[in-house]
Amino acid sequence: MTFDSDKFLSAAEKVHIHLLRLLTWLLTVILWLMAVCCGAAWYKAARSGFGIGFFVLLGLFAILYLCFQGLMVWLCIMCRRLRIAKRIFVWTFMWIPVVNLGLALYVRGLAKQEIDHTLYKMDLNDIRAERNICSTRYPVLLVHGVGFRDFHYFNYWGRIPRELVRNGAKVYYGHQEAWGTVEDNARILQEKIFEIKRETGCRKVNIIAHSKGGLDSRYLISGLHMEEHVASLTTINTPHRGSALVDFLKKLPDMVYRTVCHWIDVYFGRMGDVKPDAFRASFQLSKCYAREFNAACPDMEGVYYQSYASLMKSGFSSKLLCIPYWILKKLDGPNDGLVTVDSARWGDFKGVVASKRLRGISHGDMIDLTREDYQGFDVKEFYVNLVAELKERGF
Repeated sequence: MTFDSDKFLSAAEKVHIHLLRLLTWLLTVILWLMAVCCGAAWYKAARSGFGIGFFVLLGLFAILYLCFQGLMVWLCIMCRRLRIAKRIFVWTFMWIPVVNLGLALYVRGLAKQEIDHTLYKMDLNDIRAERNICSTRYPVLLVHGVGFRDFHYFNYWGRIPRELVRNGAKVYYGHQEAWGTVEDNARILQEKIFEIKRETGCRKVNIIAHSKGGLDSRYLISGLHMEEHVASLTTINTPHRGSALVDFLKKLPDMVYRTVCHWIDVYFGRMGDVKPDAFRASFQLSKCYAREFNAACPDMEGVYYQSYASLMKSGFSSKLLCIPYWILKKLDGPNDGLVTVDSARWGDFKGVVASKRLRGISHGDMIDLTREDYQGFDVKEFYVNLVAELKERGF
C-alpha cells in the first residue's frame, strides 16, 4: 500500500477547516448569548432590583464568559492567518472587558477569511486535478537567491513547490551556494542541469530564479554557453541593474565590511557552502558590477527571458525589510525592500506584483518566506499561473 501525502494533507486540511468553522460558529453564538444575558440582567435590575433572576443571569454570563475566553484561545491557536506577534497581542489584551469584544470580532474575521480562502482552493484543486495545468514540456528548476540554501526541512520557496507538483509540474532545485559568486554558482547549476537531463531524458529545463539567482542563471546561459539546455528563464525580483543599497553599504569602512563578510563566510561554511565569498558575492549585486555584467552577458538566442517585480507600499509592509526599504527608497525609489522595479526589468517584463491592500508585496513575500496568505495576493496561485503560461508557450 502506498501513502499519498497530498491526499493525507487534503484530509487534514478539511478537518482543520471544519474545526475552525465550528469554533467560529460557537464564538458567534456565545457573543450573542452574552449580549442577551447582559441586556436581560440590566432589564431585571431596572424593573425588580437585584433579585434572584439577576444573579442567575449574572452566573450564566460568567459561564459564557469563561467559554468565550476558552474559544478565543483555541481560535488563536487554530487560525493560521493570525501570526505569532498578533497572537501574543490578542492573548495579552483579551482579558480586558470591551477590548476583548473588538479582538473577538477581529479574530473571527481572520478565521472566516481563512475558511473561505481554503474552501476556494480545495474546490480549485478538485477542478484542476485531472488537467495538470503545470505539466510543462521541460522540468522546472527553482534557483534561490543570496544568503539562503535549498534546505530539506526549511524550503526557500515555502509552499510553492508542493502546489506546482500538485498541478503536474516536475520541480528541481538549484542547490547552489548561499554566498557563492555568480561564476561558482553558475557551474553548480550547470552540473545540476546535466543531472536533470540524465534523470528525465529532457533536452532542456525551465529556470525560475529569485533575486541573485537570476544573475547566476544568466551567467550560466551566456557565460557557460548553456543556451541549448535552457528553454526559458523567469527572474523574480532580480537586481539586473544592481541595487543602490549595496553601493550604500560599500561606503562602510573597508575593514568593517570585510570583517562582517568574513563571519558570514564562516557561518555559511558550516551550513554547507564550499566556497563562500560574501565580499565578492555582495559586490556582484552593486550597480557598478551590473553594468559590466550586462555588457558581458547578453541574452542568448533561443532562450525565452521574462521577469517580474514586486513593490512594498511602505516600510511597514515587512518587519524584516523595513529599514532596507526606507534606505533604498531614499537612494533610488520605490522597491520591494531590496530591489527597485527598474532594476528587476529584464526581457519580457510581465509587470509589477502588488496587492490591493496597503501592505504591498515584499522581496520575501515573492518566495512565500512567511508562509502567510494575504488578501489580494496568493503567492502559490501566482506561480501556478506562471508555470501554466510556460506550458501554453510550449516550454
